[in-house]
Amino acid sequence: MPRFNRMQVLNAVIDGGIVPIFYHPDLEVMKGAVRACDKAGIRLFELINRGDGAWKTFAALEEFCARELPNMVLGAGTVLDAGTASLYINNGASFIVSPILNPEVVRACNRRKVPHIPGVATLNEISQAEELGCEIVKLFPAGEIGGPPFLEAIKGPCPWTSIMASGGVELTEKSLGDWLGAGAACVAVGGSLFAKDAIAKGDFSGVTAKLAAGAAIIRKLKGK
Repeated sequence: MPRFNRMQVLNAVIDGGIVPIFYHPDLEVMKGAVRACDKAGIRLFELINRGDGAWKTFAALEEFCARELPNMVLGAGTVLDAGTASLYINNGASFIVSPILNPEVVRACNRRKVPHIPGVATLNEISQAEELGCEIVKLFPAGEIGGPPFLEAIKGPCPWTSIMASGGVELTEKSLGDWLGAGAACVAVGGSLFAKDAIAKGDFSGVTAKLAAGAAIIRKLKGK
């Protein structure tokens, strides 16, 4: 049973502006990652569904968050089918993210009132996702399919669309300024945030610093 309801999650995504995405099979590494996010004031975290046992890591991490970081909203990403979505929801996922648009995943999430953020790359996919009830869509891979100019072009005829930019986003003033200036409601960041060498040493200070700086930039851009 998710600890956060649909509206709480959606508001957290829009208000926070950043969704960190990461996965490591070592639970202690994952604990370090979510602690680093919490220290930076980021209350959202997407565990990437990579490998057959990823859901077990998720379940243990959700138990840890419920106990130690109760404000952390934990979700699962790279979910491709309804069965996997249900598995994560049953283990406490408060939101589900996909790199594709699969109507069956949307329906599985809607049955439990769990927000689903599907991956889209065209206006047709965006329209279909919104017709299915998705409040936020993930433009993916955002950098490779046109970047901020493409996102801005989408917002022209569809100003009501809430878009998460994922792929090609960095937590710098230039990158965040480009994406939010083009109309992105929020961004997802993974590879550029969790440096492999630092993570291998158990050093998450860089993650906290980057997230805190990114959050400050977003607040400035949004006039908060």
